[in-house]
Amino acid sequence: MSWAASLLISYLLGSISFSYLLGKKMAGIDIRTVGSGNAGATNTLRVLGIGPAIVVLILDAVKGLAAMGVAYWLTGGDPVAYALAGMFAIIGHNWPVFFGFKGGKGIATTLGVSLGLSPTAFLLSALITVSVIYFTRYVSLGSLVYVTVLPVFLYLFAAESAYVWISLLITLFAYMRHYTNIVNLLEGKERKLGEKSTRKLN
Repeated sequence: MSWAASLLISYLLGSISFSYLLGKKMAGIDIRTVGSGNAGATNTLRVLGIGPAIVVLILDAVKGLAAMGVAYWLTGGDPVAYALAGMFAIIGHNWPVFFGFKGGKGIATTLGVSLGLSPTAFLLSALITVSVIYFTRYVSLGSLVYVTVLPVFLYLFAAESAYVWISLLITLFAYMRHYTNIVNLLEGKERKLGEKSTRKLN
């Protein structure tokens, strides 16, 4: 029961869409109908600006860590439940029950989850990602690089082998959610960091 409760709570925490709530509060918009249509920090940056984007980034990361903390408490520190809670928070972010199962791509929440799994793996993955984004200006490419190198660093530095296997599932989710971005990158159509957009989606 403690496992089931922890995963359910994790999913519900992940389902809180801070970009949606902030978009409604600040501009009276559904963030999923403007810009890229993604309920996440990058689209918040393009549509609402850097301040709201930073708030969304931090809150989305914190909800991943919070879910893992709850699971740790409920299960007496079970490492598998702890890591799965992070994954379920990402699932909630991507497919939120409160918002018609239309959410974001889970990268900010993944940042929080990976910090909880291994601060060293998080830091090294983040340094590589920041470098990629700095030189290419593609946030999506940096995100894909992050989830690609994260399992490698977890293999080297994580305390539990289960963290590595669960991180591979998180990587799979990220690639699934970034399918359109991958196509745009290959075709040279992907938008770069700093390109603002208020374009409404059809």
